[in-house]
Amino acid sequence: MAVNQLKAGAVLNYVSLALSGLVGIAYTPFMLRMLGQSEYGLYSLAASIILYLSILDFGFGNAVIRYTAKFRAEGKTEEQYSMFGMFTVLYSVIGVITIIAGMVLYWNIDNMFGATFTAAELSRTRVIILLMIFNLAFTFPLSIYGAIITAYEDFIFLRVVQIARTILNMAVMICLLLLGYKAIAMVVVQTVFNFVTLGLNVFYCKNKIHIRIKFARVNWGFLKEVSIYSFWIFLNILMDRIYWNTGQFVLGVTSGTIAVSVFAVAIQLEGMYMMFSVAISGVFLPRVTSMVTKNDNTKEISDLFIRTGRIQYIILSFILSGFIVFGQQFIVFWAGPAYKDAYIMSIMFFVSLTVPLIQNLGITILQARNQMKFRSLLYLFTSVGSLALQIPLAQLFGGIGCAVAISVALIIGQVIVMNFYYYKVQMLNILSFWKEILKMSAVPLLLTMFSLFVISKFEFNNLTAFIVGIIIFSILYLTLFWKFSMNSYERELFYKPIMKLVG
Repeated sequence: MAVNQLKAGAVLNYVSLALSGLVGIAYTPFMLRMLGQSEYGLYSLAASIILYLSILDFGFGNAVIRYTAKFRAEGKTEEQYSMFGMFTVLYSVIGVITIIAGMVLYWNIDNMFGATFTAAELSRTRVIILLMIFNLAFTFPLSIYGAIITAYEDFIFLRVVQIARTILNMAVMICLLLLGYKAIAMVVVQTVFNFVTLGLNVFYCKNKIHIRIKFARVNWGFLKEVSIYSFWIFLNILMDRIYWNTGQFVLGVTSGTIAVSVFAVAIQLEGMYMMFSVAISGVFLPRVTSMVTKNDNTKEISDLFIRTGRIQYIILSFILSGFIVFGQQFIVFWAGPAYKDAYIMSIMFFVSLTVPLIQNLGITILQARNQMKFRSLLYLFTSVGSLALQIPLAQLFGGIGCAVAISVALIIGQVIVMNFYYYKVQMLNILSFWKEILKMSAVPLLLTMFSLFVISKFEFNNLTAFIVGIIIFSILYLTLFWKFSMNSYERELFYKPIMKLVG
């Protein structure tokens, strides 16, 4: 049953991501045109600011998954229920802290953006941030239930709810935008759907998994252990926010909402690219935790690291190659000529992210082994370095300067240093990993170079020619990659579901 949930969870994750990608491709240009560049920049900036408050999770959500999986592997049921009670209390306190911190932020909007925003923009920003604070504060106490479902590896329910939410959210948003509503209405809809999703998670935990919440005396020794584990997760999340959200804040202060909107499009594309990788590794934390708890077999874990890395590379190399070839024209058709600079920023993000993304099972392994300290400290130094570079480069080159700072920091920290750490300290077979990836890279590299040469001779001035070009490229790429880059296990992995669907 657990294996079926794991496979189905990964498959449904990709279904959800493919749906999100299609929704993004179809809905985002509509939203950009209905909102306008300034309103979209305002909405994106407000969302990026609120993301900083989401770090008040302090990494406890990941701790719930890790320790629930650990207790299940050890057959400790009562310990689980007591832990759920402890986290419910902690998250309730965090919800109150969120409201206090959010109100401080709310009353300082003029001080932060008064120099570059109009009075109307400042007023709408206040309303949006107030709604987002309310949403986040009430999410914290109920977020434990989603973590419990993940720890119990009931991935099918989570993904089905996520798919339904994506479809319904888009449908309601389109209706509201057509009626003339703007960013504030979008935040209200997101809040409503978030509460519905949280309610469904609570119902599922109570009635299907039959978990109980026990409010017992606090086990201070266990709380200390959890806090140490969570701190390094929290530090990692904090640095992630600095990487991907300070750019919009810096541009909001130095350049205004237009520059923010272009950078936000590149960040949105980066987020979609990133999601196609974490779809696989995201379902493995309970399984790897169980492997580490019962028998920390380095070779077995290393083989899993290589195998999942190859599968992730199959997906990401196709997306990266296609975007290098067609991305600039895609952004013009999709978002409009005003967002053309987002292509350069996106390319820098995609290239610098590819290695960390195909190796992100390494993060899951570190979490399962409770050894996140080194990566979190590394992330701290590289994030601070990235921020220090973003400020002067944003003043000189705008959004592209921010993208350069982020990409350089990623390559130094997450590619060079982390690979050395995985090899020397975690004893993962990094040399075999890179041999496998390099063997797979011949087709993407050669076909991308050939395609760039061919399209330099043509102009894709109309959508029909553009779509035909993508279809021809995709057929060539998938055929050659299937023949020369994939092994028999991977072919079977992709082939069997298709045959079952056809059958």
